[in-house]
Amino acid sequence: MRHLLLVLLVLASTAAAAQPSPPAVDKSPMDMSYCPDGYPLLKIKDKAAEPLMARVIYSRPQKNGRAVFGEMLEYDKVWRLGANEATELELYQNVKIGNAKVKKGRYTLYCIPSVDKWTLIVNKETDTWGAFKYDEKKDVVRITLPVEKLEVPVEAFSMMFEKAAKNINLIITWDNLKVKLPIYL
Repeated sequence: MRHLLLVLLVLASTAAAAQPSPPAVDKSPMDMSYCPDGYPLLKIKDKAAEPLMARVIYSRPQKNGRAVFGEMLEYDKVWRLGANEATELELYQNVKIGNAKVKKGRYTLYCIPSVDKWTLIVNKETDTWGAFKYDEKKDVVRITLPVEKLEVPVEAFSMMFEKAAKNINLIITWDNLKVKLPIYL
C-alpha cells in the first residue's frame, strides 16, 4: 500500500511540474471594440437591435509619462497602431473607406503619424506582430486624416466606434491626439 501511495505521489508531482505556466501579464494588454458597442453582450441577452458591423482588436500601450508622438513613435514611419500584434480590423459587411470599396473580412491597420495628419492603412496581411513585415503591396486603402488635439491626455491607447448619420467612425485616441476614421456602410 505504501508503494502505491508513493508511486501516485511521484506521478502527481511529475504531472504538476510538467504543466506549462501561464504567460506573464502583458504591459500592453489586448482589447477589443465592437460596432455596435457591446455587441456580444447584447447578442446573448437577445437585445441586439442591429447587425454586427465591425470590430477592432488591438493592444493598448500606456503613455507612462513619456512623450509619445515625435519621440517614442517617430513621425512619418509605419506604426502598427498599438503595441505587440498589429491591430486587426474585422468588417462584417462591405464598406467604403476613403474612395475605396473594402470587402467584408479581416485586415490589419497600420498608421503613418505626422504632426498634423495621419495616414491610416488597411492592409490584407493579418496575424502579424508589429510593423516589421509590413508590405505596401498588400495595402487595400490608404487614407489621410486630420489630427485633433485633446485638452486632457489619454493614458492608454484607445480605439472605439461611434455612429454617425451615414457611417461609423473608428475613434483613435492616445496622449493628446484624436483621429477619426470614417467607414461608410
